[in-house]
Amino acid sequence: EAAGAVDAQARPLRMAHAAIEGEAQRRQSGTTGADAPVDGPLYVDLRSAAGAFADELRSGRLNGHLEASTAVRLSTHFRFALGDVPLESYQLEFGRVGTPALVLDGLAASLTVAIEELTRPIDAIKHQAKTVTVGISRTDETLFEARLAREVLASGAPRDSLSYRTLRVLVALDPAVAEVVGFTRYRVDGPNGQVPTVAIVDRGGVSVGIPSRTDRDPTLRGTKHRVAVEREVLVTRGARDGRTIVLVPEVKDRESVGITLLHVVLRDRLSPDVLRGVLQGYDNRYGAVRDAVCETEPDLSDDLLAELRIVDLLTEPVQTIADRLRG
Repeated sequence: EAAGAVDAQARPLRMAHAAIEGEAQRRQSGTTGADAPVDGPLYVDLRSAAGAFADELRSGRLNGHLEASTAVRLSTHFRFALGDVPLESYQLEFGRVGTPALVLDGLAASLTVAIEELTRPIDAIKHQAKTVTVGISRTDETLFEARLAREVLASGAPRDSLSYRTLRVLVALDPAVAEVVGFTRYRVDGPNGQVPTVAIVDRGGVSVGIPSRTDRDPTLRGTKHRVAVEREVLVTRGARDGRTIVLVPEVKDRESVGITLLHVVLRDRLSPDVLRGVLQGYDNRYGAVRDAVCETEPDLSDDLLAELRIVDLLTEPVQTIADRLRG
């Protein structure tokens, strides 16, 4: 009877694992996007399982049946998977850049260990050499296949310094970039301190022949300071030479430790559908422009939007773009 009660405690965890396995199959078959968020039936199933597990923990009914480290790890994975904890904090907990797929894989692994501890002798678990996951995180590799992501990595940026959010923005910007013609990598020190500094680590392409202010003044300021503090990708034009650049933060433990600057040539224009995807993926700029236009107009015309130059749409203030569309 006692064994049956313990096994029953594992039932909601089995249901959660089955839900993740089903999601893995949908993603691998293309039915669901590889980087889709946890929502719909999957969210409901995981929330239900997490609630049941939390109730068992609080009541003390899992004492003696589940190792403390397993309980902590599973609880933490549930919180990340359900969005109760920001994805950006995942690296602090587990030492890897968090993505929705990686979190689900980690949750599946934690569920496997917890289920087996609740249904098999603990000593047998300790001798198990391998934890089986459902393989969802393999889909994350597509993010690193985007051209801009490859360019950033080729410049020397560590793979684990690019957050999931950064990779998503780079993927979104890809169609707008015709060519990457150079790069500069910077080391950033103390971005949140009193005297933050920046120094060039490496250069390539057209960047080699361009003078840099940091050579004579290492103070971190301007757009680089903004990128380092906000940890967000920024497309802008150089204040002195007007060159179009993409600034990419390199982050470790939720603090910027570097910036990769890509010199890019943007396409002049894009089709309305492709343009919408680019602007939606870049800080939801599409929504911001639409809201500004709709202050006075009934709707935003994607065809009119597509007549504007890409560089202007990505770098000019939203209100300026809206005024041009209304005019």
